[in-house]
Amino acid sequence: MSLNVVQLLKLSARAIKRSPSYLPFYSGTRSFRSSAPRAVVYANADQQTFNKAVNAKDRVVLVDFYADWCGPCHQLSPIIERLTNEPSTTGASKLPLDLVKIDTDSDDGQSLGAKFKISALPTVIAFRDGEPIAQFVGALNEARVQRFINEL
Repeated sequence: MSLNVVQLLKLSARAIKRSPSYLPFYSGTRSFRSSAPRAVVYANADQQTFNKAVNAKDRVVLVDFYADWCGPCHQLSPIIERLTNEPSTTGASKLPLDLVKIDTDSDDGQSLGAKFKISALPTVIAFRDGEPIAQFVGALNEARVQRFINEL
């Protein structure tokens, strides 16, 4: 007797429906865990998005000021994105990390750049509870960016 894939799937589904205890991990109840979401990335953020993100409570927000024409910005961007998305990356505060990317060539980016006295790109400023707590300028390598994040 030869069964095709569809028939096998139907038989498997029927067996599971009849006997949930067949699955060793099935407990009959579902449990949910609630934790703060990690690594929210706001690409090409405007003034409103920036304000919302940096004023979030119990989060550390890295704001990356960049420009499309900036070579070092293109080197730094994937490093910051990878590190903020990595679950094991956490600062001294153990708070979740978010990333806000501000294009300094946009109108909102120019006004934010002026507000925070951005004079070179890339510039990354870390915020906690709406206040800047640390910053660096230039394209750092991954180890130095990791060290920067660890100190937050």
